[in-house]
Amino acid sequence: MTKKKRFLTATLPDGYVKTIGPTAAPFTHYWRIVAHLGGGRTEVFWGHAKSLREAKGKEAATAEAAKQRGWERCDFEIVALVESDER
Repeated sequence: MTKKKRFLTATLPDGYVKTIGPTAAPFTHYWRIVAHLGGGRTEVFWGHAKSLREAKGKEAATAEAAKQRGWERCDFEIVALVESDER
């Protein structure tokens, strides 16, 4: 029997909305890194995780990545995904 496919939506504090799906994967959280590169330039990295613990693990790695890549600073956010049956 196949798992039911559903859409997952993340709404970040700045109002950005990301929808993932349709998926049967057990994702629970969405994470986003906004890297400030200097000169007003930014780069965005994002992903989803199967637990809050997994998502927080990405945050720990972000500090090292910022150092290695020479980012001025970076913002890391985690939000819970909300499930729905349709888009």
